[in-house]
Amino acid sequence: MAAGVGLTSSGIAQAAAPAAAPSSPASGVAGLDATKKLPGKTFNSSADRTVVSSKAGERAAAPAQGAPAQDAPAQNAPAAQNAANLGVDLQATAFSAHGFSLKTTLSSSETTTGNLTISWGDGTTSSYPVALTAGAANAHVDIHQYKTVGAFDITVTLTSGTVVAKNQVQVVTAGAEFTPHTPTRLLDTREGIGAAKAKVPARGTVALKIDGAAQIPNGVAAVVLNVTVTNTSGSGHISVAPSQDLAQNATTSSLNFVPGQTVPNLVVASVGPDGYVYLFNSDWAPVDLLADVTGYFTPTTASGYKSVPQTRIVDTREGIGTAQGKVPATSGFDVAVAGRNGVPSGVTAVALNLTVTNPQADGHLIAYPTGQAVPTTSNVNFTAGQTVANAVIVPVGQDGKITVRNGSWLPTDAVVDVVGYYSPASRSALVPLVSPERVLDTRETTPDRTGAPMPGRSFFALGMEGDTTSPQVEGWVLNTTVTNTAGAGFLSVDTDPNYWSAYRNGTAVVPQRPVSSTLNWTAGATVPNLAQTPGGKGGIIDFWNQSWSDADLLVDLLGFYQSN
Repeated sequence: MAAGVGLTSSGIAQAAAPAAAPSSPASGVAGLDATKKLPGKTFNSSADRTVVSSKAGERAAAPAQGAPAQDAPAQNAPAAQNAANLGVDLQATAFSAHGFSLKTTLSSSETTTGNLTISWGDGTTSSYPVALTAGAANAHVDIHQYKTVGAFDITVTLTSGTVVAKNQVQVVTAGAEFTPHTPTRLLDTREGIGAAKAKVPARGTVALKIDGAAQIPNGVAAVVLNVTVTNTSGSGHISVAPSQDLAQNATTSSLNFVPGQTVPNLVVASVGPDGYVYLFNSDWAPVDLLADVTGYFTPTTASGYKSVPQTRIVDTREGIGTAQGKVPATSGFDVAVAGRNGVPSGVTAVALNLTVTNPQADGHLIAYPTGQAVPTTSNVNFTAGQTVANAVIVPVGQDGKITVRNGSWLPTDAVVDVVGYYSPASRSALVPLVSPERVLDTRETTPDRTGAPMPGRSFFALGMEGDTTSPQVEGWVLNTTVTNTAGAGFLSVDTDPNYWSAYRNGTAVVPQRPVSSTLNWTAGATVPNLAQTPGGKGGIIDFWNQSWSDADLLVDLLGFYQSN
């Protein structure tokens, strides 16, 4: 075992002195440009919506000789008398969190010249001369980056001689910023909260209302839910998507379960146009589902995201961040998160990995803002002796702290790692995918590699932005799942120090083995957990199998954070 990682009997990583990089090569490498998974929502305004008028202060051309004056249109007379017959067709496509590509197609019945002016709706304009060919589609493409997320009215004006042709299209940025929400239960099929008081049937779907629920406004782009499946009698998975069809036909999963298990997982889910998300039970037996909200994303200015190197801020086994010793039954402790470990003051929420280990009885952990009543929700559910990790996004109290509470009737150890934060000072907005996309499945053969499990004590390097030396993504939102596990172990997710070109030409250096854990497993288990992580200087993420045995890894892309 490398000196940089210690394994306790429960299988959770403990920080130790840094070790030299391992000599073994990666168990696999794969490259893709995951930002291309953005569907590129398009906004259109057709040429027939063009408003044509006379240029202010100019005399319109005289009517044709002999034409009756009453035949001239009352409001558009100057335009009708101009032979150019101009049209402006607009198509705006989002290509990043704040960026748009605007295709302007100009039409004219005459070959002439003019001037094109674009008012982007944020106080900035672009203007340049254009040449128009009679009867042809004269296309122009312009790129614009907004400084903030939001809705903007783009107005395009074509001036040719004394005629002005104008069209407008409203766009909404693909990026959305975060607003924390007090942990609140939106769904509990055991109690009839958010759905009927009944188990979700085999192969059944629950429609969960998001818009207008609790303190959530209408028009949210994505929602942060802690989804839990319980009272299971079969094996299967839960898929979460913005429509029933996408949920039922998903090729990805949000969490997996076997008979008798209670499994939680954090989900960042796109919300459908109807204001709902849909949760599909793939099992042939019914299950109960719970969903707790801790925040949501809207295309309005709120809090942007910022990654930090994964740092352990609490370990009750070592006395890090709190008193040494197990957390007593039905009690908790406060953790100062703002103003330390790379997290500045003034943050609205923190992204954490919360792990329970060495529990003496069944129970749950919950993290919530200090100064608030204990929520009736949970973040991590566990059984006696189990080690379970779950990602959480926690609103921060006014004192810059959060509270971690043990909901079990007996003591347990708790570990907290910080991975990022949300702040009004950050411009990095979430670009959620409409539906999760699988970007890695070690069971499948691809052009990059032959399908095979990751060997023990190895890593997989996944290039996320092609062969870039200037990554455009602040952080990736990934659902990681380990399956076909041959022994106990844990998964670490970390940035890679190389550029993709180094892997292609065989000069990549072996990364330092990380000391943190994203999820833990036992032999034969299938375990999911959300991971929010940057991609390093080359947009590459390393996934480490920190077990001595083989395991398969699945990675699904849910979205990414961008500041441009």
